[in-house]
Amino acid sequence: MISSRFRGTKFLSVASVVALALQANNALAAEETLDDAAWDDQNEIIVTGEKDGYVAISSAGLKTGTPLLDTPQTVSAVTREQLDDQALQDIGDILRYTPGTSIGQGEGNRDQITIRGQNTTADFFVDGIRDDVQYFRPLYNLERVEIHKGPNAMIFGRGGGGGIINRVTKSPISDETFGSTTASVDSFGAFYLSGDVNAAIADNAAFRINGLYEEFNNHRDFFDGRRIAINPTIGAELSDQSRILLSYEYVDDDRSVDRGNPAELRAVGDECSFDSPCGPLRGFRDTLFGFDGTNKTTLQAHILKLRVEHDFNDTLSFNATTLYADYDKLYRNVYPVDAILGVPAGGPLVDSVTLDGYNDTTDRENFITQGNLLWTGETGGIGHTLLLGYEIGQQQSANARQDILFADSNDDQITIPLTDPIAQPAFSFPAFTRNRASDLKFFSLYIQDQISIGDHFEIVGGVRFDSFDIDVNDIQNNVRLNRTDDKFSPRIGLIYKPQENISLYASYSKSFLPRAGDQFLTLTPTVGSTLGTVDLEPETFENYEIGLKWDFAEGLSLTTALFRLDRDNQAVLLNNQGDTTLSGSRTEGAEIQLVGRVTDKLQVNAGYSYLDGQQRNSATVAGQDLRLFQVPEHMASLWTKYDFTDRFAAGLGITHQSSQFARNDNSVRVPAYTRVDAALYYTVNEQFKIQLNVENLFDETYFPSVHNNDNITTGEPINGRLTATFSF
Repeated sequence: MISSRFRGTKFLSVASVVALALQANNALAAEETLDDAAWDDQNEIIVTGEKDGYVAISSAGLKTGTPLLDTPQTVSAVTREQLDDQALQDIGDILRYTPGTSIGQGEGNRDQITIRGQNTTADFFVDGIRDDVQYFRPLYNLERVEIHKGPNAMIFGRGGGGGIINRVTKSPISDETFGSTTASVDSFGAFYLSGDVNAAIADNAAFRINGLYEEFNNHRDFFDGRRIAINPTIGAELSDQSRILLSYEYVDDDRSVDRGNPAELRAVGDECSFDSPCGPLRGFRDTLFGFDGTNKTTLQAHILKLRVEHDFNDTLSFNATTLYADYDKLYRNVYPVDAILGVPAGGPLVDSVTLDGYNDTTDRENFITQGNLLWTGETGGIGHTLLLGYEIGQQQSANARQDILFADSNDDQITIPLTDPIAQPAFSFPAFTRNRASDLKFFSLYIQDQISIGDHFEIVGGVRFDSFDIDVNDIQNNVRLNRTDDKFSPRIGLIYKPQENISLYASYSKSFLPRAGDQFLTLTPTVGSTLGTVDLEPETFENYEIGLKWDFAEGLSLTTALFRLDRDNQAVLLNNQGDTTLSGSRTEGAEIQLVGRVTDKLQVNAGYSYLDGQQRNSATVAGQDLRLFQVPEHMASLWTKYDFTDRFAAGLGITHQSSQFARNDNSVRVPAYTRVDAALYYTVNEQFKIQLNVENLFDETYFPSVHNNDNITTGEPINGRLTATFSF
């Protein structure tokens, strides 16, 4: 079975891959098929793992196929079955049902998330490989999505201070030919068509292709777009000891950009403040504060990946993955800065909104190679799972920005009457205000040992060395900058197992983020910064965690954790003028999640998190530290599906999120909300099934995500999605 176990960490040099492939003993057609169970259980390194319904058994968390039960870290996983049952369409949908995580608006052009109080646009991986370009990631070709919480530099490298998201793609399965097609349409007219076909092409080789075509629409004015994606993959067992997987993915995304509603001021001269925070502008749920044809983002991505695995014997194996990816992105928008409802001095009653905008382009090429040597055995009666690995990569980026110029104001901002829809003034994007290129090279070595002492104690310890070397060419200002950071990232976990299905653990982990940031395009502080040379030092993240994992029934798993996460040396934005200060933060919290089958008929995914996130060593108000932005104190979710008969089932989902601040100045508060979802399922026969998913069943008015004080997303009204799937 070539199955979805070919998952990759990062990548190996082409020479290493070729050499390993040539090492295989016999031609493809002459080899016998590898036993399915052996492939799934013994050769999985950073992939899907086994699963039962909504429960995933293993993950990429240690790169050794270790069960989640024995991983001293909180990992939430969403399986393909749950993705389909809830008709989840994007990363944001997933995080609504994941404790300890929340979604950001991402300025309407990218995935942006907050995990344990840490906001990021770059801590994304696919099959364990860095996927840090800013875009909306599709879910059509996935086996599962993993959310690893806490600093993850030991396994995944720089960043990942609050956690990372790893998408695990589908892989070919030998000796089987099967497929499915899915069609789905919602109340707004948005629809998608997807397909998944697997074909055996030899006794020990298979081909699989996943494809997607979708068109977007929602409740907002003129919001539309379309996305095309295709992912062919071929896999083969070259011998009893060697396997190879080659995949290519193409994504073409073209959609409107919506940066939400501004905050609402009640009179000219008022200001939102910590003592008197504003809320989002209401009464304009469907108004898109931009212009048709101007507000848009496009992405073309080509992603080529090669993975090889070789078993030297029963105890020693090697795997390597090499990835080349090319991304071309455009992002253009007009967006609201503020809205004022009131009477200007000496004038008539006029409600107004101020607009701004820019045009932004990014080109990036990633080349990353990673290899892992894994040994399992015993020394002196003590069990070991020893991992030795390396990662080498280069990422070249070019980014340019042109500010908008409004003709009537001769400025990059203009204030116009607040109407629905808003009137379009004359404007252009005449000149570059930013033009940068960066060349990043990095090299990593890491070692990890999982030590088993008797039947009840395990120790997981490891350390990673990263060398991060970046050259930045600020073409706009004719300045060249360079910096090299050499950092060690340790992790240690202690596990006590009073019985086979229970783990009590304590862990410590540390990560770093270079001053070049998520997208590594600059090394200098912003204009007006209060920082000195210390601002070029990397940020650091330290996480202390204790937890309990309990598989107390077959296919039913409970995870709980208490943690404290400290972030230091962070450049914090103070205002709209780009002024920053050096600060830190502390997030203390608790999480609990129950996932799996309660009975043969009832499946559940329930979670709750409490997050107390405070800024430290930064500006205070009345002597109080400000709260971390976009971090709801309480988040709770429940999704449950009940099979009434073999053919008919129903699902119910509830998500609650307490209020949150839009930005670190704590001057705009986004209100709490509770949303109810529901679903009905009917299986016509073995090949055909239909389902109806209803989001926001009670038509709640809510604001699910935010980017800053004046970019607050309005939630969709009640919306039904009808989906039909045909399998063969």
